[in-house]
Amino acid sequence: MIRARILLGGLAVAALSTSMALAQAKPLAVINAEIFDATGAAPYRGTLVVENGRIVAVGPKAKVPKGATVIDAKGEALLPGLFDVHTHWTPGGVPAVTPKIADAYVAAGVTTVNDFHQQPESFAPRRAWLGTLTAPHVNFVARISTPGGHGADWADQATTRWVDTPEGAKAAVDAIAPYKPDAIKAFTDGWRYGSAPDNTSMDAWTLKALTDEAHKFGLKVLTHTVTVERGKVAAENGVDVIAHSLQDAPLDAETIAAIKASGMAYAPTLAVYEPVKPGAKPPADTDSPRARQARAKFGYALANAKTLFDAGVPLALGTDAGMPGTPHGSSSLRELELLVQAGLTPAQALTVGTAGSARAMNLIADRGTLEAGKRADFVLVAGKPWEVIADVRKLDRVFIDGAAAFGAGATRSPANDRMAPPATKAGALIDDFERADGRTSLDTLRLDDFDGGRDRSLEVSQVIEREGGGKVLSVGARMAAKDDASAGVLLPLSRGSVVPVDASAFKGLSLALRGDGGTYVVAFNTASGRWQAKVKAGPQWTKVTLPFSAFVPASTKGAVKTWSGTDLIEVGVEGERPAGAKLWFELDDVTFY
Repeated sequence: MIRARILLGGLAVAALSTSMALAQAKPLAVINAEIFDATGAAPYRGTLVVENGRIVAVGPKAKVPKGATVIDAKGEALLPGLFDVHTHWTPGGVPAVTPKIADAYVAAGVTTVNDFHQQPESFAPRRAWLGTLTAPHVNFVARISTPGGHGADWADQATTRWVDTPEGAKAAVDAIAPYKPDAIKAFTDGWRYGSAPDNTSMDAWTLKALTDEAHKFGLKVLTHTVTVERGKVAAENGVDVIAHSLQDAPLDAETIAAIKASGMAYAPTLAVYEPVKPGAKPPADTDSPRARQARAKFGYALANAKTLFDAGVPLALGTDAGMPGTPHGSSSLRELELLVQAGLTPAQALTVGTAGSARAMNLIADRGTLEAGKRADFVLVAGKPWEVIADVRKLDRVFIDGAAAFGAGATRSPANDRMAPPATKAGALIDDFERADGRTSLDTLRLDDFDGGRDRSLEVSQVIEREGGGKVLSVGARMAAKDDASAGVLLPLSRGSVVPVDASAFKGLSLALRGDGGTYVVAFNTASGRWQAKVKAGPQWTKVTLPFSAFVPASTKGAVKTWSGTDLIEVGVEGERPAGAKLWFELDDVTFY
């Protein structure tokens, strides 16, 4: 772990030093551009000057410094970089891995994003990794939901905190704050887009305690809120940004007034709700109940976005990218087009996607407009997107902190072609469960690993005393009413499961195990796929020794078929049992040998 920290820190410093050296080498001047500065001013022809990653002058009379690198942008538009306040950098998205997600955003002119997906334990190593990449600025958002609520239906409490009381909400924020999140996302709405009843919404008292505590730490609170009724609750209880569309009905005057009075911003994420996504085929039955419902909700979403905008509610750009049919990067551009479809002008949509997002996240003093003193995040496009919004797709160049990140003159980091950070060498001991603070022997946070969905297996994992001395991990579960019910534990091999480890110097994995007599799966999650081996364990302690050759790919789709042992991320033990059955096992002394 010490080696991992030194390596990541060194990489981050090296990347920062390189970026600063590029930015400080000489001033940069973009001349003859049609400048849309997102301040509300009309576009004008002028010059933008950058030094040390900041805009030092911009305007029709800005002077080119002596010795500056000059870009003649005649015939092109100069815009602030886009800011997407709602994305999920999930392995289930398109693209699926961090460097390629970064590429997709940079290539779309998106220079800042909020990521809602990862566990807080991963924030520090992911910040270090991103520092080695050509990437947008990424704000990390910690997640809080209700027990069984949306966002908690696939995640344990190391990833999404579960709260249902004011006291629990305050404690959750206090536990998250040391990880230095950039914001908090609260899943407040239990309505499943009309597909299931509202049985997990966060009550107003809990939400108010959550926002009050978050604001003490200077953290904005964004919410998953998708109904008009819950939109009013969010407005009345301190929420800063609704990060979804209110889509079950037209907005009423009382809710509009409450939202406006609260000062809350609204990011409608229209791209994720579009009934037929760009390039997708229409449903076979366009008149099915599901298709009709999707069109109706999208219609409400479009209309409500325009209603709030007309009422003076500040809008921001968000997409929910990473969700099905909502790819990273291109969806941010599609969101601008959908805002225009909702009734905004192209100029208004551009301002929403730049200054609006920055203002919603309290970053307008640093970015979002082209003004002296601000971060030099900007794009050049061939066209006039304030007249024709589709022109945002005619991207020519992207600059982040004044350095060319895409297009002519850009230098892309070689790290963007690696699927993971460089691996660190593994030590033998993974976990003997003896630490008093509940962390692994590697100083990582254990994860409960159970089936997802609204109906989930109920799992309890805890360290207990072992007969004869020492401690062990005890896992017990009652299986959910489903065919693939499972429960288990994951032991991350590095903080937040970010940096892989190289265990090729070892022969395999050993562990002490006892259980209910059933079959258990011992698995490695790696940067290139999941590998697993099956074992049985009864009530007597058994030392299980598994050579690496015993592990086989868990899936025949997309996984690397050759074991290398050089990109291991987590080791896990889990079991599947019939619906309603109980599972238990105890685990000790997990080591490489």
